Amino acid sequence: MLNGANTEAAETQRRSVCLAGGFSVLNAFGFSRAPWFWLAALIVFRLWFSVALPMTGDEAYFVLWGEHPAGGYYDHPPMVGWWLSGLLAFGRAEWLLRLPALLLPLVLAACAWWLVRPHGADRARGAAVLVLLQPANVWNVLITTDTPVILFSMLSVLAYVAALRAAAYARRALAWHALAGLLLGMAFLGKYFAALLGVAYLVHVVFVRRDRGRWAGFVFLLLAVLPALIYNLWWNSGHCWVNVLFNFMNRNPRPMLSGLSWTNPALYAVSLLYLATPWVLLALFRQRGGVRLAMRGSVAAGAVFWLMAIPLGLFGLMSLGRSIGLHWLASFILLIAVLAAIAVPRDTLQRLLRWSAVLAGVHVLIVILVSVLPMQLWRSNKLYDGIVMTVRADEVIAQLEPYAADYLFATGSYSSSATLAYNANRPFAVFGEGSFHARQDDFLTDWRAQDGRNVLILQKGARNVPDAADYAPYFSRVE
Repeated sequence: MLNGANTEAAETQRRSVCLAGGFSVLNAFGFSRAPWFWLAALIVFRLWFSVALPMTGDEAYFVLWGEHPAGGYYDHPPMVGWWLSGLLAFGRAEWLLRLPALLLPLVLAACAWWLVRPHGADRARGAAVLVLLQPANVWNVLITTDTPVILFSMLSVLAYVAALRAAAYARRALAWHALAGLLLGMAFLGKYFAALLGVAYLVHVVFVRRDRGRWAGFVFLLLAVLPALIYNLWWNSGHCWVNVLFNFMNRNPRPMLSGLSWTNPALYAVSLLYLATPWVLLALFRQRGGVRLAMRGSVAAGAVFWLMAIPLGLFGLMSLGRSIGLHWLASFILLIAVLAAIAVPRDTLQRLLRWSAVLAGVHVLIVILVSVLPMQLWRSNKLYDGIVMTVRADEVIAQLEPYAADYLFATGSYSSSATLAYNANRPFAVFGEGSFHARQDDFLTDWRAQDGRNVLILQKGARNVPDAADYAPYFSRVE
């Protein structure tokens, strides 16, 4: 029989364990319902946000692609346009058109779970939840060209890892390599940056892998990519090489190294810290010995490290000469969480999950707070005109309604034209130079057919007073 002191100590220990389990939101995967509650809450928040957030300019521009199905588009390959063409057959609600982006984090979490599964069920579930809690997967519900790139890139990584795991079965390994290449090609038809994953595959085969089937596998992977590459070249050859010119010339008018600056690498580092979260990167650095052991002992860990490090390293080099957008990194951030789930100690993984859950909650609160703030609060901000165009588009369109029958509507900006076209469900042309971005309207509006017609050009921003001399050469009368 326990004496009083021992009984009290045992009770204290029991309470400590209970408290630890209670405060660890995602600690007890095996018996706690907490992870399912937080997962449901995250899904509900993302669904609400996809409904509440007005369609942004970039999204509306891609909806314009979907409304005009084509083999390719001015500034990017066509994949997201094809997706939206299919979704538009069922309606125009924001949540519906954003459905692929809305569901994407769940697919990415499943990918992380599959990659980590051989290392234990708890680590696999931890990897899935850690991916769901990454900042971009909390708030990003936007349907853009990055959505298919992220999806197909990660599915390609899964197929590549499956090929490595099946190395003892030659035919099966070759089939997985071919599937990895096919999926990489589909990612490439979303955006050219998917090619960085192809570079990572090449480096991994040449410098890291030592299995006998690596070269045959890489040949199968390359052959499976070729149809997408050939298709893109074929389409561009019949459309003035617009994709190629935009991505390699128009948006990069200066040689990359001519714009050397310390600010771009610093911003890139901040972007990486934000998307991957500082504590995950710090844990990987502190456990770098464990990372090396994991890479030697796990096919998945070794592949994930190189397939993540090479593209992110290339982005780091590019940042020496230009700014790197947050969305460029999104295809590879998932792999950082996967590597952490494999390599760090279990108690460290639990801490990472708790801190990430807190950060996710902060994001949710910020989004909700911003959504209820009055519009007038932003009046002094330089973005105010664009916010009005996005949030109050219906009111702007109502002011134009008296002119609808007799005028072609236009703006000087692709973003404004796309936003208004989406909300009005009628064309808004882009008049003038606009910008080197998103010139799809050059394919859609034949200005020769407008000869003799009235044109109403909406100028965004009361502070930007238009100069009649800019329009006089094109019209018989300007008001």
